[in-house]
Amino acid sequence: MAAAVHIIQIVSALLLIGLVLMQRSTGDMGSAFGDTSFFQTRRGGERFFFVLTVATAIVFALSSIGVLLLTR
Repeated sequence: MAAAVHIIQIVSALLLIGLVLMQRSTGDMGSAFGDTSFFQTRRGGERFFFVLTVATAIVFALSSIGVLLLTR
């Protein structure tokens, strides 16, 4: 069971890295001081990648908690 959770964590981590790198960067000096673009309207492929990134982050977080609980 622990090995399966480790594999899920590794795969989701790699997928999460790839998805974050594929997203469009809108960062400028305004975003460095708290002006975020999180609430912008997303359409088409950009929305798909955003939702997939959030879902993958949730899977990664849950697998991290699972590893923590299984290795206690």
